[in-house]
Amino acid sequence: MVTLEVLRAEMQKRLEVDKLLHSVDVRADTIDEALADAAVQLDSKTVNLQYEVVEKGNEGFLGFGKKPWLLRIYQNPDTIKKETAYSSDDLFAATYAEEAVAVKDSDGLYYIRHFNTQIMLKIVPPVGKGAPVELREVLDEARRQDTIALDENLIKKVVKTGTNGEYVSVGDYKHVSAGDVLISVDVSKDEMQATITVSPPSMSGAEASSESIIRCLKSQGVVAGFDEQKISEFVDNPVYNIPYQVASAVMPVDGHDAYIAYNFETDVKKLRAKISEDGNVDYKELNQIQNVVTGQALATKILPERGKGGKTIMGRYLEAKNGRDIQVNLGANTHFDKDGVTIVADCDGEVMLVNGKITVEPVKYLDAVNIKTGNITFLGSVVVKGSVDDGYNVKASGSIEINGSVGKCRIEADGDVTIRQGVFGKDECYIRSGKSLWAKFIQSSHVEVENNIIVNDSIMNSEVTAMKNIVLRGKKAQIIGGHLFATEEICAKNIGSPGGGTETVLNVGIDPRAKKQLEQLQEEQADLAKEMDNLALDIATLEQQQKIRRNLPQEKKENLLKFKKRHEEIGEQINELASQIEKIQEHLRELKAVGKVKCEGTVYSGVKVYVRDVLDEVKADVKGVTFYYDRSFIKRGEYEPPSMSQEEMNGDTTN
Repeated sequence: MVTLEVLRAEMQKRLEVDKLLHSVDVRADTIDEALADAAVQLDSKTVNLQYEVVEKGNEGFLGFGKKPWLLRIYQNPDTIKKETAYSSDDLFAATYAEEAVAVKDSDGLYYIRHFNTQIMLKIVPPVGKGAPVELREVLDEARRQDTIALDENLIKKVVKTGTNGEYVSVGDYKHVSAGDVLISVDVSKDEMQATITVSPPSMSGAEASSESIIRCLKSQGVVAGFDEQKISEFVDNPVYNIPYQVASAVMPVDGHDAYIAYNFETDVKKLRAKISEDGNVDYKELNQIQNVVTGQALATKILPERGKGGKTIMGRYLEAKNGRDIQVNLGANTHFDKDGVTIVADCDGEVMLVNGKITVEPVKYLDAVNIKTGNITFLGSVVVKGSVDDGYNVKASGSIEINGSVGKCRIEADGDVTIRQGVFGKDECYIRSGKSLWAKFIQSSHVEVENNIIVNDSIMNSEVTAMKNIVLRGKKAQIIGGHLFATEEICAKNIGSPGGGTETVLNVGIDPRAKKQLEQLQEEQADLAKEMDNLALDIATLEQQQKIRRNLPQEKKENLLKFKKRHEEIGEQINELASQIEKIQEHLRELKAVGKVKCEGTVYSGVKVYVRDVLDEVKADVKGVTFYYDRSFIKRGEYEPPSMSQEEMNGDTTN
């Protein structure tokens, strides 16, 4: 059973978890543009993002009626898990790494280039089950007619180990500068990109190196945006007589606008019913209420970001736009934390967006509790305009007010409970109040309250416990059947029924909770004593058999040891129970409340009245009487009105 205490603990645990949950609301002309913007804000790749469509966009017609898309974008939880594994020292991090980066088999590669007067070699080792580079192939290609010297030992070494992605000198060749490649540079008019066109070298001519390409670019005024990867790819696999882009402008990055990252679901239509372990939907647990606790972070204002300026390849500055700030208006029962950006709850209740403002409502108003609402669990007070249907529960950390009736339900509140149209319990209703209960009538129910119970009409066939008073008032104000406990007073107009019938038992002057606990402990003690006697008999029988036979079968030996061990355990349990029983009995003896039962009308024969555990069983009808305790006896006196003031009894119920 999910109690309010469990709910509070769970909500407290989520306070820290919620800080890690961020979504970004992005408005853009296309989905791709929105994802690109969110990738910058969330510091992630677009392939790792997921999104929900908040508002669907429209391209319009000839520019008219155009409407941007509004997406709620968040990072894929699986990629977050893998990133966490990479950044932690977790032993399972390697597992996530293997999943994230699939190993593909690839053969080893080699590149032989001629730069200036040197023969240069680059070896890329194989991956996985790929084939390694053949030494013979490398030597055959390196030995040309113009080769002067070749370091074969070095070649053998690097073929095995690789060159770490760089070119190393392995020999010399006869260089003829007239055969060198020719590199021409073309810069676009807007200075946004530069391409090179390279003519192929002739025999003994030098090929294009990364250094020579960069030198040519700089000679034409290019100072930024060198694409080293593309330059390296060109050197490895040159493309001759075709323009090849090797530099591009550093584009400006506009700063993102300020936005609010919500830690709760802002669209109530997306709240889903609870799914049971077997995969079925529990339609009584619709989860339509988002409970929060005092001090919980509800949302965070993400401040606007300054844009990052760029530059053209010629060094000209490209300006970026700064993000725009937004005004955040707070709703009721919320405030900004000390950091000025975190919005927190001032009280327990339900968080929601009201006219765009984050609001915490401490009171939940419902037309009824039924299949449309499901069970209600609320950190605050609940007001139900109608009734609570059979089979549905209402739990609240505050008060509960039900203007209709209650059937086979569980009603639990830490504060007061008011049921204006009464309780038809049908022997399956349980009501608990941390303060007082007001009701028109109570029928066939189990009720426990910490203070007072005030009923207008009747209490029938119910087990009712109040830590202070039970008071019935009104024209009927009768108690028929059931068992009522009250520490101080039970007051009614009529108690019992003519001719007897259902047993009516009233018990006052004691702590009802302690009394029930005492009875449970005594019953448990009696059961243990009975079990102990049976064990003692079994032990004696087996020991007698052991004396006669001098030896017992293995199974009986094990049983004897087991019986003795259990006998010892029960002895310890009985001693512990005796200590607890003594403490409760001492508490009941010291209880200051004397306790009275007051009846303005008739107490019918057959009613049993206990005052401080002393019984007075009514043998004949008696009128206008007060039962009270005096010197270890119950006495009957004239009727006394209830000790509770009229203000205390005037709760929220109606006549």
